[in-house]
Parts: sequence; structure tokens; C-alpha cells
Amino acid sequence: MVQLRILLVIGGGIAAYKSCELVRLIRKGGGAVTCVLTEGGSQFVTPMSLAALSGNQVHTSLWDLKNEAEIGHIQLSRDADLVVVCPATADLLAKMAAGICDDLATTLILATDKPVLAVPAMNVRMWEHAATQRNIAWLRQAGVRVMQPDEGPMACGEFGPGRLPDPEMVWLEIAEMLGLDPGDAGPGEVAAYLEALEPEEEEEPVEEAATPRPGGLAGLLASIIPRSTSRRIRDEEVSYREIAPADEPVLPDHVAPPPGGGPLLAARGQARSAPPSDPGALPCAGYWGDFDPLAGQPEFDQAPEHRPLYGRHVLVTAGPTHEPIDPVRYIANRSSGKQGFAIAAAAAAAGARVTLVSGPVTLATPPGVERIDVETAEEMAAAVRAAMPADAAVMVAAVADWRTRDFAGQKIKKRGSAPPALLLAENPDILATLAASPQRPGLVIGFAAETEDVTENARRKRQRKGVDWIVANDVSGDVMGGDENRVHLVTEDGVEDWEAMTKQDVARRLVERMAERLAHG
Repeated sequence: MVQLRILLVIGGGIAAYKSCELVRLIRKGGGAVTCVLTEGGSQFVTPMSLAALSGNQVHTSLWDLKNEAEIGHIQLSRDADLVVVCPATADLLAKMAAGICDDLATTLILATDKPVLAVPAMNVRMWEHAATQRNIAWLRQAGVRVMQPDEGPMACGEFGPGRLPDPEMVWLEIAEMLGLDPGDAGPGEVAAYLEALEPEEEEEPVEEAATPRPGGLAGLLASIIPRSTSRRIRDEEVSYREIAPADEPVLPDHVAPPPGGGPLLAARGQARSAPPSDPGALPCAGYWGDFDPLAGQPEFDQAPEHRPLYGRHVLVTAGPTHEPIDPVRYIANRSSGKQGFAIAAAAAAAGARVTLVSGPVTLATPPGVERIDVETAEEMAAAVRAAMPADAAVMVAAVADWRTRDFAGQKIKKRGSAPPALLLAENPDILATLAASPQRPGLVIGFAAETEDVTENARRKRQRKGVDWIVANDVSGDVMGGDENRVHLVTEDGVEDWEAMTKQDVARRLVERMAERLAHG
């Protein structure tokens, strides 16, 4: 049987860990794999893991003195029967389309005269962006085979196309491109093999007499790979043609969310999040130790019907604005930004594309949220205009009403006499301007921080600003900077008095109400 020679280029994305499973499938099908690991890819999978699985040296640098003395990147591109780029990130696809070769991976892709298969994996918004679609259309026209990504939940918390296809499907695509005959592990035989795939059981290790272990790299690999595993891989390579079709796997029934989890967001810690990728491929990366590629991913409900803001664009403003007096002093409102950031996180978990325009705060960006940092009210107004159009806008930011008319370029010194006179100018009314804009979102929500006559002042503000809803809260106590809030939702139908709750719960309830309103126009 002719041995296939696959050059596997691994891009920098969370899906890079699936390349380990792809290496195993290619070797099991009788192929030889040489891996090229980009700098980004090395953040997710190590050269040692790939070397152990492929049995070949892993190439990472264009500036390897020994290899490049022999024009190594040209040799790599010539020795392969097929070049597979998996995962192909938006950055890699853009460089391939533009002919940029600034590292080993892009250089050998440009230098190869062999077929190229690109397997994209990226965020749904990146996949749907016009630039990415233009690059893919150009690559296909140039003869590059580009697989369609799968659709589903992603590491960033969003849902849609952009997931890396399962390694088994990539292997089928490789077999089809190489036109394998039935006697050479052709597509029919590969399909039968895939149908027969079952989770493998490790052999019981056979007790063997202790022998001296070799030194150097061979000794290191011998300490990593058990002898039983090496023997099992060798036996599989000989007998994989004889695998009989297996019974269809029985999938577990859908498990309903736990009580209290709600249809929109499962309460954190009660419901298990849908992983952004198939964890069944993780055992192939057993050499990573305790590293979990899914650790730290946002928790969310996978079902589309439980992500009611999917396909919507939500704008959120948060935090204060700082209006400089001189290089060291400024005018500002008190605001921690916690409530606005909680709303942005809840909207993203509900499936929305979220743009968060934030004043100066020290909070981390919520998963799946595009954040734009600003300082002054004028900068925030410009960022809000640039973020249009949007389906909904939640204006939580505590924007300073005034700014100094004349900024002092040097620190104002105390002269021992009367304080300097500050001439103030009114800042733009971002909320009212947005509500009256031709690009007005379908739902505009303002916030009102009041110290007295909370609901009455909120009613007047709703009428004056021309917005749909006002969320009013009493800040006469210690609400500013705290973790709890008691709010009143003022709408065209009246006032809803919500009980005291955490700012995260306020955000979840508000997002649920937003989803209901947008669903009914």
C-alpha cells in the first residue's frame, strides 16, 4: 500500500487540540504526518504532543539553521502529497489569500505545488465577515479546497457556523481529495472504518522485565508512551481493514435545565455548560497533563430556543466618563460599571452580538463581548454613533453632564489666593440623541440614578428623553460600587417594582424582558 504523506499546518485557535485526533486518524489509515505548528497553535498544543503522536519532527520556525540550510520550507512543501491547514484561522486564511508569507506555515503554503485543504475554525462573526467570505471565495477560485465549518456553540459563548468539523469528517475529505482506491483505504473503506469507530479500551499492560531505558529524546518518549499503547497502535495499523461495523451509539436523552436555572440562562454552578467542542477528542491529547482546553469558557444553554437574542445586536454603555480639567484632574460621576458589564454578559449569553462602550473601569471584559474603551462623554457619543445600527441599546453609563470649556495643558497650581474659575460647557446628551436618531434602535433603555422621588423622576425622564424604558434605582444608600440593586422598570405600561437582587440577576431579568419585547416587535 502506498503511504500517504500529509503536511498538517496547525493554526492558533482553541480548535487546535482537535489536530491531535486528526493525526491519529491519518496514521491509523496508513498515512504519514508531518506537523507544522504556528506560533499561535503552540499556545494550545505542544510540539512534544504532536511529535509523540505523529512519530515525526514537528516544525515551528522558518529560521531553523539546520533545516533552512537545506531550504527546508521548500522541501517540506514538495515532500507532501497534500497540505492540510487545520484549524485555518481567519488570520491564516487572509494571509493565504493575500500571498503573505511571514512565518514557516504561510511560506510553505505559498511555495507548495501540491493540493491544499483548508479547514476553517473561528468565531461566527469572523466567519460571516465580508473580508473572510471574500478571502474564502478567492482561495476556492485559486484551487484551494475549503471545508464548510460546523454550526454550534462556541468557546466565546456565541452560537452559529464557525466550529471546526469533527476530525473524522476532515479525514474523509482528505481521502476523497487523494482519490484513494478501495485497496488503498479509499473513501468507501474509510466510511466503513468511521462507522466502526468506537471509544477505544486500553489493553492491560503486560508485565515485562525491566530493561535499561535509552537516553535523549528516545528515552523521553519511552517514558511518555506506554509499551502497550505502542503495540496497540502497531496492531491497529495492520488490522484496521478488518474492523466490523459497530452498532449505532445510543445517545442520552436531553436533560432539562435544573430548577431555578430558567429557560434563558442556566444558573452558574447548577447546569453543566455545553462545551464549545466535542470532548470526545480530548483523550488523544493525554500528554497535556492537567491542562483543560475548555477551562474558563462561559456557561450557556446550547439550545437555540434558549438563546432568544441570537442574531440581534445589542449596544450597552457602562461606567463613568472622565472630563479632564488639566493633565491630573477631571470631573466625573461615581460609577463602578458593574451593572452595565453584567447586562452585556447576560445579553451575550442569550446569543446577542454585544458592543460594550465603557468608560474608565477596572472590570474584565465579559466573554463574547466586543469592548470599546473611552474616557470622555464626546468619545462615548462617537463610539455609540459608530456602533449603529443596533436592535437594542441599554444606556447604563453615568455620563458627566458638564466638561470644562478650556482644558489646561499644564497642571493648575495653587497660588495661595482664590481658586481658579472653571468655565463649564454642557456635554452631549447621548441618550436623547440616540432616541431621536434616524438609526434609532428598536428598543432604547435608559438608566436613572435618583436620590429622591425615584419613580416620578424616572417617568419624567422617560418622557423627556423619548426612550422606551427607564430602569430607575435609588442611589441614596450604598448601591454605587455594591453588588446588589433594587430597581424600578418604567415602561409605557406603568412601573414594575423589582425586589432587591444581585446586579447579575437584574441583568438576567432585564435581558429576558428585552428578548420578549424584541420578539413581539
